[in-house]
Amino acid sequence: MASALNRANPLLSTLPHVLTWRTLGFRTICSGRLGFATQSQLDPEPPVAGTKVLETFKEEFEIGSRLITLETGKIARFANGSVVLGMEDTKVLSAVTSAKGDAIRDFLPLTVDYQEKQFAQGVIPNTFMRREGAPKERELLCGRIIDRPIRPLFPAGFYHEVQVMASVLCSDGKQDPDVMAANATSTALMLSDIPWGGPIGVIRIGRICGQFIINPTMDELSLSDLNLVYACTRDKTLMIDVQAREISEEDLEAGLRLAHPEAVKYIDPQIRLAAKAGKGKKEYKLSMLSDRTLEKVSDLAEAPIEAVFTDPSYGKFERGEALDKITQDVKSALEEEGDEESLKVLPKAVDTVRKEVVRKRIIAEGIRVDGRRLDEVRPLYCEAGYLPRLHGSSVFSRGDTQVLCTVTLGAPSDAQHLESLVGPPTKRFMLHYSFQPFCINEVGKRLGLNRREVGHGTLAEKALLAVLPPEDDFPYTVRVYAEVMSSDGSTSMGTVAGASMALMDAGIPLRDHVAGVSVGLVSEVDQPTGTIKNYRILTDILGLEDHLGDMDFKVAGTRKGITAIQLDIKPAGIPLDIICESLESAHKARLQILDHMEREIYAPRAQNDRNSPKLATLKYSNEDIRRLIGPLGVLKRKIEEETGTRISVGDGTLTVGSKNQSAMEKVLDKIDFIIGREIEVGGVYKGVVDSVKEYGAFVEFNGGQQGLLHISELSHDQVSRLSDVVSVGQQLSVMCIGQDVRGNIKLSLKALSPRPASETNNVVEESIPSAKEKQNIWAFKDMSSIQEKLNLASDLPVSQHEVGEVSPPTSSTPSVLIRSASECDEEERSATTQYSKITSKGIDGLQSGLPFSNTNAKKSKRPMRKEQKSEPIFRKKEGVEKENGDNEPITAKTLKVGTKVNAKVYQIRALGVVLDLGGGLRGMYRFELFNSEIICLPTVAFTLHETLKKLLEIRVSGGGVHIVKSKYMFFLVSGVHYHYFSLH
Repeated sequence: MASALNRANPLLSTLPHVLTWRTLGFRTICSGRLGFATQSQLDPEPPVAGTKVLETFKEEFEIGSRLITLETGKIARFANGSVVLGMEDTKVLSAVTSAKGDAIRDFLPLTVDYQEKQFAQGVIPNTFMRREGAPKERELLCGRIIDRPIRPLFPAGFYHEVQVMASVLCSDGKQDPDVMAANATSTALMLSDIPWGGPIGVIRIGRICGQFIINPTMDELSLSDLNLVYACTRDKTLMIDVQAREISEEDLEAGLRLAHPEAVKYIDPQIRLAAKAGKGKKEYKLSMLSDRTLEKVSDLAEAPIEAVFTDPSYGKFERGEALDKITQDVKSALEEEGDEESLKVLPKAVDTVRKEVVRKRIIAEGIRVDGRRLDEVRPLYCEAGYLPRLHGSSVFSRGDTQVLCTVTLGAPSDAQHLESLVGPPTKRFMLHYSFQPFCINEVGKRLGLNRREVGHGTLAEKALLAVLPPEDDFPYTVRVYAEVMSSDGSTSMGTVAGASMALMDAGIPLRDHVAGVSVGLVSEVDQPTGTIKNYRILTDILGLEDHLGDMDFKVAGTRKGITAIQLDIKPAGIPLDIICESLESAHKARLQILDHMEREIYAPRAQNDRNSPKLATLKYSNEDIRRLIGPLGVLKRKIEEETGTRISVGDGTLTVGSKNQSAMEKVLDKIDFIIGREIEVGGVYKGVVDSVKEYGAFVEFNGGQQGLLHISELSHDQVSRLSDVVSVGQQLSVMCIGQDVRGNIKLSLKALSPRPASETNNVVEESIPSAKEKQNIWAFKDMSSIQEKLNLASDLPVSQHEVGEVSPPTSSTPSVLIRSASECDEEERSATTQYSKITSKGIDGLQSGLPFSNTNAKKSKRPMRKEQKSEPIFRKKEGVEKENGDNEPITAKTLKVGTKVNAKVYQIRALGVVLDLGGGLRGMYRFELFNSEIICLPTVAFTLHETLKKLLEIRVSGGGVHIVKSKYMFFLVSGVHYHYFSLH
């Protein structure tokens, strides 16, 4: 109508909003009446939301000084049963559900999912999608902790699908949520309508300094030598999980007996909460075998099955084929009778008959399936070092069970990074267990992480952690890969023994070998009361005995004690006394296995094979490591690509891993060239010639350090031109032969080459000693004009201790040596007879033994005289007179050429020495002939060290300076004078 009106009068559609009927307060035209509308009719009030009341139920109790709360009804209200369990600031939610409808299967499809969301600790997941991904190993292990104690309590024949979902809502990092999730799941099952034989209690026990701790924190667990998780009903044990540091059987039994009453404290609060908020148990259809079917199958199959199990010659697969043939024969008989009901449950019926036959024979006769005694271990085979070119490997066989273990070492950075709510952030020891389909002759697919593989590998890993060296002593990352080659029971315990031998083969210093064995149980139960009236403990069970028995009790440890335990059971609990009795059987079997392992390898093996992978740890300063890494790690990546190695950088450490020794040597050479290593006398280094001078070459080596390769250290033969031997950029291997007092490094090339056969150990005619001598000697040759002005042979008589003839100089280029202070110290401490040589230019009263001779001088030997009394090395020349004997003050006017004075060294300059002559008069003694072309200039700088500022008592004469009193002697040469200074 409105649209028609608008079409009739277009002006109505263009009126402003303020002039509309609603704005003016008029009612709309209805039934021809026009009136005003009220405000309530214009804007009706919206409905107000009511307050929902959540009916919650809570139970509070205390265990081990920890306040624990159980709460239901607030969240997850649609779940069949849901509970939030809190301990301090940690809360865990567990919700259980069950599928509707009839179950057409012959097993219980129970699924337990445990989740640790990162929001529980206020962290965003560090993944690309920033979401939690697939379940991590820890989540799978915590799920097994929940699954193992609750599964035996479901009634027989209950095959409906059940799902348990436990998730951590918040965590303070103090308590491990796994035990809390197990208790929360037990309470949720009690509140649901699912038939279940609970409740159960789960407790964790630690031990520090011999004192047991109930519900220990994570900090306390790091100091504890026991981590025991114990689950039980009111009177029976359901599950045990232990990680320990070689704890004795007696101490472990004490811990188990303490854990049982503490775990029972969880049961009553669950019962009270279920009474207040629980549902009535629903009647589910149970898939049970009828007595008629079981009797008929038993009559047909019992005798053939018993014949198979009494024949010990059957192997695993032969026995299986015989049982399959029996099943086919029974099936044919039932088909002839047309018994469709029995045919539907035939596999389960045959398995029940087989179980009864085996159990009755073990209980009555004490004879097992393969003919062994109850406490007998199967034959063992041990081999270490099976695979070459690996860090370590081993093969371990026990009966038909065989495991191949390999060990790979890595750098600390190769450690696994963990993202769990509690525990360490990294894991440096990893054991990965693999169960391939071929090991049981089946066809299968490999699909990611398997709960069973993760559980078995973690059990073996916990067993070996107790004997690993501390991280400070052995910082490397270790990965053990255990591959099951064939399986017939207890492959996880075979993994423990094989991994222990492989670690020894890799040279890892284990404290002791670790071995493990699985103990089984076959019991006879009194049906009216449910108590065990008879039982047999089986040592080293077969796979069939595991399937048909009541218990799989895996115990691993050393000779000193237990390191790991895992208990899984099938009935609804086993008395704790039977479990404690099984510990002794496991201990005896463990010792037998350890004997065989120690005969194969009893100590860590040294790795001498050049083809095996190598690992090295180097320590450098952080500045040196930054130089090696380079900008953005470019230099480090380049070295890794060129050498095929892996370099891991730590705080002051470098860890290098290589495939073989040659690759290791290659990468170490590159690291040494960039960073360098500690320089040692006698050490050989690779370097590059940086520059070439007339007197030698400067070589850059050991991470940018420079050393002098003197021309005399190039070859045992005379080298006339340095450029004929070395050139700039040439790579050399040189030996460090020492350092002078200023820290200058001396290198030698001839020290690495054999000495010619013609040479002997006598003193060479050239007065330059060999570089291989112990003392450090610096040598240089002077210019010809110096010898013309040195005529000391006629002025200075030879000492009475000289053994060489004094001959006048015949060459215009004498050799001059300067000895270091350390060498003079050594000579002074030795006997006087050691100073038996003197140069051909004898110096008055000297016994220093410095080989100061002319290059062409001929030497002759004569017997050394025996002295009644040792004389000082240096002594004052007799008859030397002081021209300035009256000690008159010296002035610039009285000082003349040729005047003998006493002077002190006042200052050392680059080209001379400033002498203090007394009376405020100072003079400059200039090294006129020293220039850049003479090798002795660095040596002069050494001899004129700052220590020479001490008082030197000298005499200046026309021909030289004579020593009055001296301890050390240093020779200097100038254009006019020949000097030797003495240092007090």
